Amino acid sequence: DDGLQYTFHLRNDVYFHDDALFASGKGRKCVAADFVYSFGRLIDPAVASSGSWIFSDKVDGKQSFVAINDTTFVIKLKQPFPPLLSLLTAQYGSVVPRELVQYYGKDFRVHPIGTGPFKFKYWKEREVLVLLKNENYWEKDSAGTRLPYLDAIKATFISDKQTAFMEFIKGDIDFFNGIDGSYRDDVLTKSGKLTKKYRDKFVMNTRPYLNTEYLGMLVDTNIEITKHSPLKLLKVRQAINYAIDRSKMIKYLRNGMGTPGHAGFIPKGMPGFNAQLVKGYSYDPEKARKLLAEAGFPDGRNMPVIVLNTTTTYRDLIEYIQGQLEVVGIKTRVEINQTASLRELVAKNGVNFFRGQWIADYPDGENYLSVFYSKNKIPFGPNYTGFNNKQFDALFEQTYRETNDSLRYALYRKMDNIVMQQSPVVVLYYDKLVNFYQKNISGFSPNGQNLLVLKRVRKNPK
Repeated sequence: DDGLQYTFHLRNDVYFHDDALFASGKGRKCVAADFVYSFGRLIDPAVASSGSWIFSDKVDGKQSFVAINDTTFVIKLKQPFPPLLSLLTAQYGSVVPRELVQYYGKDFRVHPIGTGPFKFKYWKEREVLVLLKNENYWEKDSAGTRLPYLDAIKATFISDKQTAFMEFIKGDIDFFNGIDGSYRDDVLTKSGKLTKKYRDKFVMNTRPYLNTEYLGMLVDTNIEITKHSPLKLLKVRQAINYAIDRSKMIKYLRNGMGTPGHAGFIPKGMPGFNAQLVKGYSYDPEKARKLLAEAGFPDGRNMPVIVLNTTTTYRDLIEYIQGQLEVVGIKTRVEINQTASLRELVAKNGVNFFRGQWIADYPDGENYLSVFYSKNKIPFGPNYTGFNNKQFDALFEQTYRETNDSLRYALYRKMDNIVMQQSPVVVLYYDKLVNFYQKNISGFSPNGQNLLVLKRVRKNPK
């Protein structure tokens, strides 16, 4: 009842994939001790896992994970964390067998053993990955047929989107996702439908993607590059928000793939999202001009040029935004960075206006709002804008004591409204997943986190 202990009752029929290191080469049963080991390994400083953050400040060391017996596993928290169950769905929460990890050591990455519907067969980095059906997978469909249906999966890694699309068109690939400028207008109408050319050739499936695309603005005036930046002024940040026509941007630059970011930072598709109760910014250039004048820059006069950092992939979108801002008197200079370079600059507060995105690590709004919690400022977390608001922080901490989801979501909306009013970000749009598959593929169910769940997919004869 105090939210400090979670007890999990495990299935008794889940087995690890077969491996020669197991007795008789057969995968052994997955038990509670495996979760104790796996989660303890995740937070072990010697392992230095990139996923250790999921238990950061939540548990008091490895003793927080307890196996009562083979089918009962307990997690003890230092303080309540209501989104824990959502957090555990992150890939870092996967279970692994101790003996194989210890045997393979650093090579476990090329000998992965899990409990899922498909098992590892072959991997050539950056080229191809082959998975085979796990004949011992526990789950069955409603007719009693053991899942998965597919015998194997071959994933081909093609860095060039245009090349990958051509392979799909030829029928050499069964499934393909994503939209690229090189073929966007050939495939999609401006309203986001398949063009007549492809309407009868393959299937397109779309759904909300838990990804918020945004512009970040550094607002921490203790940082040197912010002290003389016009972005430190609230009315300038609000003017930028009003100056951008997001609907037009989605129609002409995204062919309808996305939802204009007129609400908060939490994206469409996330539990608790409510565009009526969280108010962002609509297109209003006159209001933008008025705010600029009130900030001391009538028609943009005497306002320094603002540098807007992005990557090549988003050049067209950012140049569109540059044009929109110029209409109201805000002059910008676009700097194109390599993806890794921009990520590094943002992570050390090296730029004060940048294009960013936040893709859900787990399906809970807390993951998005943590981006604005003051204790998550660089270098302690992902608060890249340096946002600091006492009311927001108090509400954020209050959510950890609220176990009722509906009441917690209401607190999320209050926080999101604070963020929108203070404008450390410009929410551009909530992304949309675009998946294409051949007509003989059935049972495909897209996941809002862009994770492929293929256990119910069938490949039927053409």
